[in-house]
Amino acid sequence: MAGSLRKLVKAESCQLMQEKLESWAKDYEINSCDQNLNQCCELLEMTSVIQRQLFAILNETSQEGGHYAGVDTIKTRLLPWLGTSFSYATSGRLFETSLSLTQDSIEKERQLRQLATSQTFHLQELQEELTSTRLELDHVQQEIARSRSPSPRRVRSRSPSPLPLRSFSPGRARRTNASRHTFLVARFGDIYSKDRFDAERILRAYIDDMEMVQRIIYTAVVESFQAAKMAYRQFKIRVRKTLSIGHTGPESLEDTVMDYIVRHEDLYDVQASVNEVIRSMNISPKISSPPELDFAVISSFIRDLCRVAFSMQTLIPPLDVAFGMDGEFFSETKYHRSVDSDYTAALVAYHVWPALMENDVVIVKGEAVTKRGALWSHRSRSRSRNSSRSVSPLLSHLPRSRSPSPQRCGSPRAEISAFEDGLLFTLLRLLSHAFFLLVAFALAWSLLIVSKTCSPSHKRDSYQSSC
Repeated sequence: MAGSLRKLVKAESCQLMQEKLESWAKDYEINSCDQNLNQCCELLEMTSVIQRQLFAILNETSQEGGHYAGVDTIKTRLLPWLGTSFSYATSGRLFETSLSLTQDSIEKERQLRQLATSQTFHLQELQEELTSTRLELDHVQQEIARSRSPSPRRVRSRSPSPLPLRSFSPGRARRTNASRHTFLVARFGDIYSKDRFDAERILRAYIDDMEMVQRIIYTAVVESFQAAKMAYRQFKIRVRKTLSIGHTGPESLEDTVMDYIVRHEDLYDVQASVNEVIRSMNISPKISSPPELDFAVISSFIRDLCRVAFSMQTLIPPLDVAFGMDGEFFSETKYHRSVDSDYTAALVAYHVWPALMENDVVIVKGEAVTKRGALWSHRSRSRSRNSSRSVSPLLSHLPRSRSPSPQRCGSPRAEISAFEDGLLFTLLRLLSHAFFLLVAFALAWSLLIVSKTCSPSHKRDSYQSSC
């Protein structure tokens, strides 16, 4: 059967007949009666050839099916068609009737598919509405419990209850993961290349030290990611707790939670994260600023960072910024050197922008400043900052108490190269260990001598020698 069918396909008889039909339709008005009849007879001959081949295929197919396979199809479709074809072959009504019946069946099938699709969407919308109602009920219960509590402190609730209803789209988080990943990485690069300079320009109006301005920007980025990750974890816990009550369907609970978070990212309370970032920056020991500076002046910059960081947590796998520490060895795979860096130095003086990571793999490089003697300058700067911050214990209770920017230390050790810096530090540690070992050995030796001189045998020997 398969061989006959392939021969029929290769012959392209139907395509040739279609071309002849189109040619006949174009020339029908200009042809004579004999020419039109010849064209019709030629098409009938081609049709009979195709029908003969189709009947051969039908015969082979019925034989392959056995004695009883295909009997219903032959009774319901082939035999009535043959009877009506021979009975009304001259009327031409059979073709019109069969065509209308075919069109009616196709239209009914299309309507049935549309009805099934609409019913499915309606059911999904009802499930979404039920989930939203449960979340709103949970929110109201939390508000009632909070109002009954005797604690005077009011904490703003960040319930994930969606007031606007959205269309349900199962598996959206995984389907859109690649596009969202590309968009968020590009947005992170835009913040680094554009928004960062706007924030620096605002801070330069209060701080003359460019290094401290860059340190503040870097701290804002790191703290924004920390606050966004904490908010994402809390948001996810609440959503999972609510959706687990009536979770049904082919998807797992984790996928349903991720889809919900992706669809309702606008419910993220970004202002609470901004406030948390500003609070963390106010108590950070790595940065300092004049008292008249309020970090809220760069709140729009922090808000964009928090939104991007929150959205990056919805990716699979999530993205995060790399951990950086002053005085660490410079990594070519994680950072670019800043233009004012010493390209012969091996230690990082401070970071300008963190690297973006995905499962310990660098996606976007950060920026760092390398200088000679970075380790010693970092230690002297940290000591001066700690001493300036501990002037008065009463100032620690104020909401904003930041010491002025520390002056850079002009120690001659800053001229030591990075290699000599690390070598000297290692040598000092080795000398200190050797000194303690020598002291311990001397003490042990002296104790051994004293114990020998004080023993009875030693006293007897000395007495006999004196006699």
